[in-house]
Amino acid sequence: MVPDPDRWPSSKGGKGFTEVAKKVHSMGLKFGIHVMRGISTQAVNANTPILDTSKGAAYIEGGRKWTARDIGMTERKCVWMPHGFMSVNTKLGAGKAFLRSLYEQYAEWGVDFVKNDCVFGDDLDIEEISYVSEVLSKLSRPILYSLSPGTSVTPAMAKEISGLVNMYRITGDDWDTWGDVAAHFDVTRDFAAAKMIGSSGLSGKSWPDSDMLPLGWLTDPGSNEGPHRKCNLNINEQQTQITLWAMAKSPLMFGGDMRKLDDVTYNLITNPTFLEINAFSSNNQEFPFITGSHPSKSNPSFHSTQKKNIRNSHTSSLALVSCKEIKAKGWLVESVDQDLDQVCWKDNFETNEAAPFCIYKRKSQVTLGEELYATQYDGKSHLLETTDAAFCIDASPRQRLTSKEFRRGSSSPCKRDANQMWELNMNGTLANSYSGLCATVKTVEANAVPGGIRSWVATGRRGEIYLAVFNLNQGKTTITTDLSNIAKVLPGIKTGDVSKCREAWSSQDCHINRGSISMDVGAHGAALLVLTNNSASSNVVSFSFSSGYRVQVTSKFLHVSVFSPLFFILGIGLLHYS
Repeated sequence: MVPDPDRWPSSKGGKGFTEVAKKVHSMGLKFGIHVMRGISTQAVNANTPILDTSKGAAYIEGGRKWTARDIGMTERKCVWMPHGFMSVNTKLGAGKAFLRSLYEQYAEWGVDFVKNDCVFGDDLDIEEISYVSEVLSKLSRPILYSLSPGTSVTPAMAKEISGLVNMYRITGDDWDTWGDVAAHFDVTRDFAAAKMIGSSGLSGKSWPDSDMLPLGWLTDPGSNEGPHRKCNLNINEQQTQITLWAMAKSPLMFGGDMRKLDDVTYNLITNPTFLEINAFSSNNQEFPFITGSHPSKSNPSFHSTQKKNIRNSHTSSLALVSCKEIKAKGWLVESVDQDLDQVCWKDNFETNEAAPFCIYKRKSQVTLGEELYATQYDGKSHLLETTDAAFCIDASPRQRLTSKEFRRGSSSPCKRDANQMWELNMNGTLANSYSGLCATVKTVEANAVPGGIRSWVATGRRGEIYLAVFNLNQGKTTITTDLSNIAKVLPGIKTGDVSKCREAWSSQDCHINRGSISMDVGAHGAALLVLTNNSASSNVVSFSFSSGYRVQVTSKFLHVSVFSPLFFILGIGLLHYS
C-alpha cells in the first residue's frame, strides 16, 4: 500500500508516510494508522504481484509468481465494507508474505500503533490476527496492536486473542447518547470479573477497549465533513462515562475535535484523579454492596441489583459466541422435507416460552461449473427464517452497530458468501464460515429502559481506595454503602483506617458517618470517591507537558492520547494500492 501522492505530497518517491511520521515524532507524539482486514478489492482486481520482503522481489513458490487474486478470499469480504476489503488466505505462503510485507512497511514508515478493523467480534478473523501478531512480535520496532469492532464480544471470545494484541474493542461504536453509555455497564463488569483487565498481551499487556470518548465538538456518526455540533451528553452523563472508562481501565481515546477543545471538556479529560485511576489503579471490579433511595418517595429503598427496567415484551434472536462456550451448544434438527430441515434451540428457559426458537436449514444450491465452491462448502448450509428460500440469515450485521444496539439477526438475498454459510455439528453447535463463531439464542427485552444504580471499586498505588457510584435513574438518587463491605471484594483492605473522603469531580470532602457514606447523585450522574487515611499520601498527580506530550509515561501509554492527538491516526480512505 502507498499513500495517495496528491493528498500526501511528502509520500512521493516511495517515501510513504515516513515524512509524516517524522513530523509527528518531532512534536513528541506517536503515529498511528487505521487499516482494514486482509487485502483491498482494488488490489485483487488489479491482480498485482505479492512482495517477498526477504528477496525484495515478487513472491515465487511452486515455480510460479503469486498475485493478489491468488490470496484474496472473495467469499470472505468485510461484511460492512464488502466493496473495499476481503480476507487473505493465510494458509498460503503468498498470503502470509502479503501480510508480512504490509506490517514491515508500517514499521519502516515509523508507525507506533495499528488499529486493525473488521477482524473482531462478529467479524472475527483469528487467522489474520494470529499471523499479524506473529509478524509484529518479530519487528525491530514495537507497534501496538488494536482490534475492532466489538459487536458480540464475550470474555470467552476475547481470551482467544488477548495474548496476541494490546487492546480490543468490546462493544459496537460508542456515540454521545445515554443509551450508548448505559450499555457499557454490563459489558465492562463481565470483562473485569473474567480478569481480562491488563491480562497478558503482545509483548506486554492487553486491555478491553470500550471505544472512544465522544466529547466536545463532534460530527454525526458516518459523517466525515460535518455538520458539526456539540456533544449531546450533559455534564452528568459525560462524568459518568469517563468515570466508568477510568474504573474499567479502558484505553482512553478522545473522539472530538482537538482544535475546538472547550474548557469543560478539557478539564474533564485532564482530571488528575481520573487519569491516575485509569493508569495506576488495581483490583478494578464492580462493587454490588450499595443501596439507593429517591428523596422524594416515602418508601425509597431499593438494591443496586434490582434494576428498575420497564419491560413491555421479550423476543428471542440469534447472537454469536465462541464455539467453545457452553451456550453455543443446543441446536437440534428434524427433517421437514427432502431439501429442508428445521433447526431449533433446545430451550427457552429465560422467557418460559412454549414454542421453541426455530429456523430452517437448506443445503446450498450449487450449479454446474462450481466444483470449487461445492468442495469449499461441502456439508454447509444456508439458514432461513421461514421456508422461503429467497432470503438467508447473515452472521454479521451489514452496518456498524452502536454499543446500545443488539443485533436481532438479519437476512438478505441468498448468495455464495461465507457470511451466509453455516455448519451444524454433532455437538449441537451451529458454526458460521465467515468468522468461525457459533450461533446461540439470546433474549432481548424490547422497550427496556435502563435504570438502577451501579458501583465500582479499585485500589490506588499509594493505598487509596477508589469508590465510584453511578445513578442510571432519571431522577436524583441517594446512594449509600458501608465501608466494611469493601473488604468483601478487596481482601486485606482495612476500611477501619479510612479517615478522609474526597469527591473528585466536585473536589469536595464527603462525610463518613459511623463507617457509612451517602451521596446524593444527580440523574445519570456519578460520584468518584477517593478514600484515604491520615498516613496515606495524596493521590493528586501533577502532569508536565512538552509540545502537547505528557512527560510521565505509564505502562499503558495509550490512554494519554486524551491530552492531545498522541496517536495521529490516518483513516483507511487515505491509502490506495500500487
